[in-house]
This record gives sequence, structure tokens and C-alpha cells, in this order.
Amino acid sequence: MTKAEVIVAIADKTGVDKASVSTTLESFFDIVKDTLAHGDAVYVRGFGSFVNKHRAAKKARNISAKTTVMVPAHSVPGFKPAKEFTEQVKESVK
Repeated sequence: MTKAEVIVAIADKTGVDKASVSTTLESFFDIVKDTLAHGDAVYVRGFGSFVNKHRAAKKARNISAKTTVMVPAHSVPGFKPAKEFTEQVKESVK
């Protein structure tokens, strides 16, 4: 499902026009990105958590050049679904 399809589905379900739904959805995405960029997490009860996952520094190899480089420690965004969300998916996909 694409973002456009999500917007249409929400607009059909709620009766709100597509432009308002699109603005709201884009604002939500911007808030999640900004919050994660500042090192905080976003918790949506019953849905899941958007969190930063810390990756330690490590050695990586470039096989074609036969060299080793150090990849510095960094954070990557991650999503951890809530228990209710996980259970719903498990029950529906059988």
C-alpha cells in the first residue's frame, strides 16, 4: 500500500477531504523524523514505538579493493510494534 492509497483509505473512512488527510499525515511523518533526529523516541500506544537504534563502531571490508575501513558508531531509526499490533497481524495471517 502506498502513501497515496493510505490517504485515500483514511479519507474514505473518516469523510475528511484528501488534502487535510495528506497534510496531517505529512505532519506526523515530519514530527517523527524531527523527534528521532533529536535523539528522542515516539510512542504510539497500541501501535508501536519509533526509536533510535545505536550501532557500535565496527570494521568493514571492501572485498574488491582488499581494504579494511572503520565504520563509526551511529544511530539508525527503527520501529518496534506494540504487542496488540503483533497479535492482530499473527491472527489475521494464517
